[in-house]
Amino acid sequence: MVIMKRYLSIILLIGIALSALADEVVFKAQAPKQVVVGRPFQITYTVNQRSRDLRAPEFTDFDVLSGPYTSTSSSTSFVNGKRTSSFEQTYTYMLMAQKVGTFTIAPATVKVDGENVQSNGVRIEVLPEDQTTTSQPSSSSQPSQSRQSSSSSQASSENIFVRTIASKTKVHEQEALMITYKLYFANVDVTQLTNNTKLPEFTGFLKQDLENGEIQTELEHYNGRNYQTAVLYRTILYPQHSGDITIDPAKFEAVLRVQTQQRARSIFDDFFGSYTNVTKMLTAPGVTIHVSALPSGKPAGFSGGVGKFTLTPSISQTELQTNDAVTIKLDISGAGNMKLIKTPAIDWPEGFEPYDPKVTNNFKTTTAGVSGTKSIEYLAIPRSAGEYTIPAVQFSYFDIDEKAYKTLRTPEYTIRVKRGTSSRQTGGVASAEEGSEAVYYTQKEDIKQLGTDIRYIDTKQPVTRSRDHVITTTRFIWLWYVIPLLIAIILLIVLRKQIKEAADINRVRYKRANKVAQKRLKAAAVALKANDQNTFYAAIETAAWSYLSDRLSIPTADLNKENITTLLAQKGVSEALINEVKNVLSTAEFARYAPSTDHAMDDLYKATTNLINNLEEEKL
Repeated sequence: MVIMKRYLSIILLIGIALSALADEVVFKAQAPKQVVVGRPFQITYTVNQRSRDLRAPEFTDFDVLSGPYTSTSSSTSFVNGKRTSSFEQTYTYMLMAQKVGTFTIAPATVKVDGENVQSNGVRIEVLPEDQTTTSQPSSSSQPSQSRQSSSSSQASSENIFVRTIASKTKVHEQEALMITYKLYFANVDVTQLTNNTKLPEFTGFLKQDLENGEIQTELEHYNGRNYQTAVLYRTILYPQHSGDITIDPAKFEAVLRVQTQQRARSIFDDFFGSYTNVTKMLTAPGVTIHVSALPSGKPAGFSGGVGKFTLTPSISQTELQTNDAVTIKLDISGAGNMKLIKTPAIDWPEGFEPYDPKVTNNFKTTTAGVSGTKSIEYLAIPRSAGEYTIPAVQFSYFDIDEKAYKTLRTPEYTIRVKRGTSSRQTGGVASAEEGSEAVYYTQKEDIKQLGTDIRYIDTKQPVTRSRDHVITTTRFIWLWYVIPLLIAIILLIVLRKQIKEAADINRVRYKRANKVAQKRLKAAAVALKANDQNTFYAAIETAAWSYLSDRLSIPTADLNKENITTLLAQKGVSEALINEVKNVLSTAEFARYAPSTDHAMDDLYKATTNLINNLEEEKL
């Protein structure tokens, strides 16, 4: 038992050692992004494993004041029985910049388990010293007055203010520019920015806000002085007309923590000092943007695009059958006023039934403006066989770099369409084109055996029985002959009427149109609950087309939106109901070739149900 415990301990130690060795070595250098010349700062090198033989780079353009100072830290924790440990070794140098500029400190190297590991390099911007000095309050005969004014001097407009920074002040119409509101403060402690902010309306511009995230401070030299800075708000603007457009001032409210020089009431007050919070309203000045109109000579295909774009076309197929869908896709990529680009139009040849294009935007907003891809899918269905040419699509825009209009074109597509062999099912009656004749097929379950209710008349002479069993001499005996004869006559009339109506196929279809449609809608409802899009849209489309075919007494193969619209109008159907018919047919047919949501399926089901109910009230 003791030996087994020893083996387990050894295995555990080996596992811990292997896991430590398996950890990736991370050796990184860290330093401030901006420093001031003549002021000391620290650069640290940190490694997550034990190391030795640090070889620091030559700190050119920097004075080494001290270092390296070495420190280590480690921690171990157990969470849910799982052991987690960490180790960190740090080397620290104290440096001071010799001159103003931007400098790069080369990587350092260190040995870990006998192998050299290299850190990253560091880029540092060295700012000049403050050119102005803040006057110190003199020890005059009125010390109380200088103490009272110290807090207000710390919160003066020289120590804290907001700038309005425009990336450009001269632009063209629809050319992007960025407006930044930036906070500058020195010798003051900004504790928070309140929600009492008033931004301008940006009248005359289309605005696209940027994600600002958390406010982070950086050091910046401005007007001969070093300030801590923070970006408060940024937005991308697109001017909508030419001329000078003025952006009004903005207001921001900040809470400052300033030190007050009150008379000390104890030794601790004199040592630590006292502080108070001061609320200060900061006003960012307005700015005027000079907007030039786009030059004359706009090409015919100009869609309002301003920026830099590319055009990538594609087509789903060039050989297909009638009633099959063809899709042309255009990807407009680049940077500029992407959201304002109009969708180019395709001049489909006669014989194609086009649908509204589907537009998908994949944009991102950065400090350079809006960039990404605008994908446009054009779907059309050929109704006639033949060879067709889809003319080239033109996309024109104003190139902001070259200050000139550019036109991009797609190739011409030649499409060969063969006559299709598919047919639509119309509930109990199916139709298909065979040459120029319409052939109808009736389902077996729809044929009723009409003769099962006929009771035949017995023509034999009744058997005369004894008085006890048969009444032969009574005044009601004639009813035994008349009633069966009347029943036979009535049945004959009814059957002849049914046979006549059954012979009229159009009348049969007219009367049973709603029943067949409701049966199709039930199948669609089942598919809707199961989220079976293909079955759902097929059932909806079949229900709508078969119902209209039955009510209008036209074979489904001869139906199209044009003759449906004409016939409904001739029969006095309102224009609103006709538009409802066209909308349901277009939506159902287009949805079979384009993805949709559960919400769209539910809306289409309700629209089809309402349409059939409304048409039932019409006398067609």
